[in-house]
Amino acid sequence: MSIPSITVVGAKENNLKDISVSIPRDKLVVVTGLSGSGKSSLAFDTIYAEGQRRYVESLSAYARQFLGQMDKPDVEHIDGLSPAVSIDQKSASKNPRSTVGTVTEIYDYLRIMFARVGTPYCINGHGAIHRQSTDQIVDVARSLPEGTRLQILAPVVRGRKGEYKKELQDIAKAGYVRVRVDGRMYEVTDDIPMDRYKQHTIEVVVDRIVVKEGVERRVTDSIEAALKMGKGMVQLVMESKDEPLPDLVLNLARQQATDGQGGEETGDGKTAEALFSESYSCPVCGYSLPELEPRIFSFNSPYGACPECTGLGTKTEFDPTLVAPDMRKPLRDGAIAPFVYKSGEVKDWWPEMLDSVGRAVGFDASKPIGELDEAALHAVWNGLDEPIVVQMKYGRTTRTFNTEWKGVLAILRKRFEETESEWVKQDLEQYMGTKPCPVCQGRRLKPESLSVKISKRDMSEVTRMSIEAALAFFDGLENTLDARQKTIAERVVKEVSERLRFLLDVGLAYLTLDRSANTLSGGEAQRIRLASQIGSGLMGVLYVLDEPSIGLHQRDNRRLIETLMRLRDLGNTVLVVEHDEETMMAADWLLELGPGAGEHGGKVVAEGTPEEFLKSDAVTAQYLSGRKRIEIPKVRRQPRSPNPLEAVAPVVAEVAAVETKVKPKAAAKAKPKAKPRKKEA
Repeated sequence: MSIPSITVVGAKENNLKDISVSIPRDKLVVVTGLSGSGKSSLAFDTIYAEGQRRYVESLSAYARQFLGQMDKPDVEHIDGLSPAVSIDQKSASKNPRSTVGTVTEIYDYLRIMFARVGTPYCINGHGAIHRQSTDQIVDVARSLPEGTRLQILAPVVRGRKGEYKKELQDIAKAGYVRVRVDGRMYEVTDDIPMDRYKQHTIEVVVDRIVVKEGVERRVTDSIEAALKMGKGMVQLVMESKDEPLPDLVLNLARQQATDGQGGEETGDGKTAEALFSESYSCPVCGYSLPELEPRIFSFNSPYGACPECTGLGTKTEFDPTLVAPDMRKPLRDGAIAPFVYKSGEVKDWWPEMLDSVGRAVGFDASKPIGELDEAALHAVWNGLDEPIVVQMKYGRTTRTFNTEWKGVLAILRKRFEETESEWVKQDLEQYMGTKPCPVCQGRRLKPESLSVKISKRDMSEVTRMSIEAALAFFDGLENTLDARQKTIAERVVKEVSERLRFLLDVGLAYLTLDRSANTLSGGEAQRIRLASQIGSGLMGVLYVLDEPSIGLHQRDNRRLIETLMRLRDLGNTVLVVEHDEETMMAADWLLELGPGAGEHGGKVVAEGTPEEFLKSDAVTAQYLSGRKRIEIPKVRRQPRSPNPLEAVAPVVAEVAAVETKVKPKAAAKAKPKAKPRKKEA
């Protein structure tokens, strides 16, 4: 027989005054009261802490050594306790590699989906890259109408310069008679004209077959031989006598002809040729991809992460605006802040080095840095290819020598990387800023990974969508996939859509999947974990939440409450610390602690169903029932300082007038503006 409630007896944690309460199980319970009245002490420090401690004690001694010893809360005993999960307002992971997608595990499903149903594209703009197994290529050949003339060609040279006499001799030795060179048929023994300085394509005619019953084995053997000779590629030239060729063949031939990949279709539907490949390799430029695996779409794996930023999407580099904060200072006399001592004196060597850069490029280093042109600044920051001539004065003598100038940014970077002094590193870090990676543009993945697309969108484009836009994308994805892709992606799409819908229900429609987890507020992180828990589908669990409505717009509050109810309806006990009126009225059980804060709190003031609670004398009940209210003041206080918006208003009006002049057509269509109201005294 199940226990109907969680019974807490003699709770004295923090400021709790030896209280005893009975909380119904499998209900939505709200604990309210003044700040500091003991709500968190009861919900988190007593009930959750004891539930977690008991769960850890049920593990083996070997497992407990990794979790550490947990102290028992100051309570006599608690009955009816379930395994507890805390969803508090602590921010999500501080790891810069954690995103909304990885925290919710949506990104893991996306990696699987892109690896299994994604279509690779050539990064050089030659269109989609398709791969077919030997069986699939044979099936295409078998689907041709009876009587179709089929030529099976093996591409041995594609778009490369040379005469290839040796290759033609090897083809003849292998027993083949015909080749197609640059689209024309020759016998191997012919004198084939080939200019060594022009690009040529050579295809070996492996077999010529008339499709009819009983040639299936011959077709299979010939295609396998062509694939072996063509290093995974085979060209099929098909010519039907009466019936049109299958749509699959014609569509493939048209697509390859459009992308310049060697396909051809005459337009009558009876003659076509198409190139088939066993691997992901572009038939035009030879660009190839490895086997598509989930790990090549992970920015936390060296197989998929951008090599420049290692998957972070950002680079911490020295920022010229921080290195030279005052553009009025002369370049040689203090404009470069890291070259200046704390006393204000410029460090030795650097004025003369900058003078030498100025002489090499043609500018005066004694001028303010803000007056230098773009070429001069590029030389100062990024260096010069040619050595510079430096003139150093030692008393009455001048020494001249040549040295390379790598630029201020490279010099600072070298000093930062080579120094072993933490003080020097901290000093240089003030001149560094975080910018998007110049290679991946903040997309985190290798170009090869980004070349794989689903419905014309790569992984970064999908993760940059908001939750709301991503849900619309996946809801419409079924219409863009073929039958095979639908079968493979069905369960993945369903799981991703459900998780996105959970995030939408808790008011996070505006977040993007690539949003870094360390930039989320406490309320956002809490609602993300709440959505993840709903997705887990656990039953018989005690969930303890800390003000989940904080930071949430009122219009989304109802969605959050429905989410909490869904968690309850799964068969869980949901214990919420909350001040929100709508959440309290939606609860199955209300519990108020008080009557004051700190040492004046820690007691149970009232408890019961919302109807019973409203009849009590608790302060919260009096305000919820309308017996007490905060009146709107009849007289408002006047501000002591002038309203800053009154000073901004003329500037806004002037900008609006300028925009109206710049766009006369828009102004003509616009309605006449109302006359400005006179300022009241």
